[in-house]
Amino acid sequence: MRTKSKLGQGAFIATLVAAACGAQASSHREAPGITESPKVDATDFYMFRSYQAGREDFVTIIANYQPLQAPYGGPNYFTMDADAIYEIHIDNDGDAIEDLTFQFDFDNALGADGNGIALTIGDETVAIPLKAAGAITGADSDPLNEIETYTLDVIQGDRRSGDAEPVVGVDGRRNFVKPLDNIGTKTIPDYEAYADQYIYNVALPECSSQGRVFVGQRAEAFAVNLGEIFDLVNLVPLEGSIENSRENDDLIDRFNVTSLALELPISCVTGDGNGVIGGWTTSSLPQAEIEDPSPTYEGTSVYGGAWVQQSRLSAPLVNEVVIGLPDKDLFNAAEPTQDGALATYVTNPTLPALIDILFRDALGADGNIAPSNLPRQDLVTAFLTGFPGLNQQANVTPSEMMRLNTAVPATPRSQQSNFGVVGEDLAGFPNGRRPGDDVVDIALRVVMGALCHPVPLGAELGIEGAEEDTESDLVNLGLCDPQDAPVGDQPFIDGAPVSALDVSEQFPYLLAPLPGAGG
Repeated sequence: MRTKSKLGQGAFIATLVAAACGAQASSHREAPGITESPKVDATDFYMFRSYQAGREDFVTIIANYQPLQAPYGGPNYFTMDADAIYEIHIDNDGDAIEDLTFQFDFDNALGADGNGIALTIGDETVAIPLKAAGAITGADSDPLNEIETYTLDVIQGDRRSGDAEPVVGVDGRRNFVKPLDNIGTKTIPDYEAYADQYIYNVALPECSSQGRVFVGQRAEAFAVNLGEIFDLVNLVPLEGSIENSRENDDLIDRFNVTSLALELPISCVTGDGNGVIGGWTTSSLPQAEIEDPSPTYEGTSVYGGAWVQQSRLSAPLVNEVVIGLPDKDLFNAAEPTQDGALATYVTNPTLPALIDILFRDALGADGNIAPSNLPRQDLVTAFLTGFPGLNQQANVTPSEMMRLNTAVPATPRSQQSNFGVVGEDLAGFPNGRRPGDDVVDIALRVVMGALCHPVPLGAELGIEGAEEDTESDLVNLGLCDPQDAPVGDQPFIDGAPVSALDVSEQFPYLLAPLPGAGG
């Protein structure tokens, strides 16, 4: 039996409506500007109650960066940008301003004490061109030719002017190591054992409990029929019209990403709020860059000036299919307090209209199949404010962020529904997001008006006489009428499923990266 909680009807409506505008897929190369800087491009953001056994009192937050990493992408592979800062923000009181920021700052150094591994060739000593000169296991004696490290700070208050304190390992270390990317099975024979050495227990400032941190390459966890979707949805997105198969996925089993993963005690992130936290990730670069005509390993450019935000992500694919092309770069640069300026993209969404243009005839419809309840104030409430009783914070400032009610218990991996809340699993999307939540299918159905039709949630709403899997469980949520959504009762899919069984049940949850060779 899946773990469930009884909530008021208004709270449950909130959870479901949030799915309508929060996601269609992920955030890979989503804006014109960010395509020029893949090292600082955020791809996915996960935030959920930890479901690893014995870690129920923790929240896991994972920010993925650097999209579409081909496993064979040598010889340099995918180090992080040492000139950038990467941040995970938490708002725990609802003012759309970060209360806690976890700031990652990376640095790279050559092996052999900073000189780089070299070989004697004739009477010359010559640096090698590769990342490693032999097998890598994590031992101090490994012939590793580049070492990537990072520091982690916690900033209380404003991310630029607040009080910053270092996060240190329980062994006192200030610098943490990012493991080498998965070059192949000859270079790294047992990648999982190798990378696990770099999961660190850390002491968090102003927190009596320890947390954990891991940064490293992971297998892409997000599934989507990417090529077909962006080719004007070159498929009929209905169950039965397309096979629902992993063979349709264009990301999993093909690419890796880089994960910044934190496991944080719930008691140390909720502050004085009501237990609902909002989260998002950003990356920033200095405002000015002057390219060096004589670059060295230490630097190819000189940077200066204030930090300028390059990427921003919380709910998946907002910038891809909600925000219009003229404003995509602006959204990446904006802070949550500025989101009201882009509200038209939510009140009058274009995605349902595009689906109507592409599929009205294919579905045999006599008229417009897009929901007609415009402006979509239901989406505004869920997308920018949340709902009382579930994912609305103590104060409400309209803003786009992932919202998680930390009081909802985690659902064990084997019992999770990949449809999250609409699958009667309150611990899933859009109450936060887990790696196994199929946000594409959820959003396709809800954005086309699934909530205008009766849904099997009477038992969860606590309606008297409602029993699961019976007709009495069907309830009209009162958000809109069936005639507002002519195809809202149809089982929309993209044909590329994902579930909790595709990832691990242990931190950092995403699987070891695909090897460049030998896998």
